[in-house]
Amino acid sequence: MEIIAKTRMIRISPTKVRIVADLIKKKNVNEALGMLSFMPQKASFILKKLLNSAIANAKQNKYIDIDSLYVKNIMVDAGPTLKRFLPRAMGRATKIRKRMSHITMVLDES
Repeated sequence: MEIIAKTRMIRISPTKVRIVADLIKKKNVNEALGMLSFMPQKASFILKKLLNSAIANAKQNKYIDIDSLYVKNIMVDAGPTLKRFLPRAMGRATKIRKRMSHITMVLDES
């Protein structure tokens, strides 16, 4: 049985999150938590919080063994982009795109 946890509108670029997400895909839940605890990236803190939320969702079902769960899939999609402008030389302006992410984590029993 699949357990799904989602987080939306996270103010970090999807490409930065995908780097960390690919490392914990197909890993056991306990192993993934250990890996995320010692990574220095901001995305690891966000994914660890989401993984704990998915584990809490799994605990609501009494027929699921928490120790047998693994990360089946992580989808990191682009959310809306905040568009800002930075003044440059000779009256020009440069676009600054502040990107957001939508993250969906799927756990399953092995």
